Amino acid sequence: MTAPRSSGPALAVVGATGAVGSVLLQILSQRADVWGDIRLIASPRSAGRVLAVRGEETEVLALTEDAFDGFGVGDVVLFLTPAEVSARWAPVVTARGAVVVDQSAAFREDPEVPLVVPEVNGHAVRIRPRGIVAGPDCVTAAMIATLGALHAEYGLADLAVSSYQAASAAGRAGSEALRRQLSLVAGSSLGEQTGDVRRAVGEDTGPFAAPLALNVVPWSGELREGGWSSHELAVRAETRRILGLETLPIAVTCVQVPVVTGHSLTVRARFEREVDAGHAREILEAAPGVVLVDDPGAGEFPTPADAAGTDPAWVGRVRASLDDPRSLEFFVCADNLRKGAALNATQISELIAGEFA
Repeated sequence: MTAPRSSGPALAVVGATGAVGSVLLQILSQRADVWGDIRLIASPRSAGRVLAVRGEETEVLALTEDAFDGFGVGDVVLFLTPAEVSARWAPVVTARGAVVVDQSAAFREDPEVPLVVPEVNGHAVRIRPRGIVAGPDCVTAAMIATLGALHAEYGLADLAVSSYQAASAAGRAGSEALRRQLSLVAGSSLGEQTGDVRRAVGEDTGPFAAPLALNVVPWSGELREGGWSSHELAVRAETRRILGLETLPIAVTCVQVPVVTGHSLTVRARFEREVDAGHAREILEAAPGVVLVDDPGAGEFPTPADAAGTDPAWVGRVRASLDDPRSLEFFVCADNLRKGAALNATQISELIAGEFA
C-alpha cells in the first residue's frame, strides 16, 4: 500500500481492475490531485496485482473489511462493481463514516440516495441521508447534460430516445465478444443471407442476445412487463430523477451496435414552449460537459469513434421537428466508459472531497 501523499481525503476504488476501473485510474492521473491515500480494491482473484495510479505503483487489495481500515469521515469509497457487491459492501463503508459513490444500479432508485450528474444536479451530492451517492446508467449519462441545458431554457415536456450502445458497456466480456465475432466474419461475404452470420458466430454470442458483428440487436437488459427491457426502464426512471420531472413521459428503445466504445442516441425532445433551433445550438454550445459539432453540409457531426477516449458529450444534427414547433431533434455521442461511468464517478467524488477541504 502506498503511503499518503497529501493531507487530502483518502479514496478507495473498489473494482479497480475492471474495464471502468482501468479508465478511472487514467482519469485520476489526468485531473487535479485532491486525494491523499488512494487505495485499490478488487475481488480476491485480482488481489496482489500492481497498478499505476498518479505515477505510483499500487498493490490491489482483496475486498474484505480490513481493506477499509483507516477510512472514516471525509473519505470516499468509489464502487465500480456489480449491484450485488455494492449492496453488500456499501453499508460496511458508511458505518465507518466514509461516503460511498456507487456506479451500479444498487441504489439508483432509492429516494434517500441522490442520483447525480454534476453538470446537471451537482448540488444534490450534499443531501445524502444514507451516506451514498449514485451515478446513472451509461446511456442516461451520455445524453443528460444536453437535456438538462435545454430543459433549463424551455421546460422539457416529453421525450423519445433510441440508444445505439457500445459493446464495452458489458465490460471486457462485451468488448472481447465483439472483437471475436468480428474476426470470424472479417473478409467474408456474410450478411447477405438469412442465418449466415449466426452460423459463423455460433451459439456463443457473449453478453448479447444475438450476434453483434454485422448486426444490430434491439435488446439490452432483462425482460420486464409489457415487453420493455430493464435497461429501457432504467433510462426512463433515471432521467426523471436527475431532471426532477417525476411524471415526464419518456419512451426508450435500447439497441446494441457493433461499436467497441461510445454510446450514441437519437433524441426527440418536446418542450413547454416553441423551440428555436439556432438558440438551442447556442445553449448546447455553452452547456458544461457538452461539445457541439453540427455542420452536416461539411460532414461534421458526432460519431462514437470520435467520442471514444474523450470526456464530453458530443451533440449534432440539431434541428427543429417538422411537425411540431415545440420539438427538437438531435444526435448525441459519449464515451460510455468515461463520461458514462468513470468520469462521472470521479466528478462526484471530487465534489464530496471539496466539502472536507
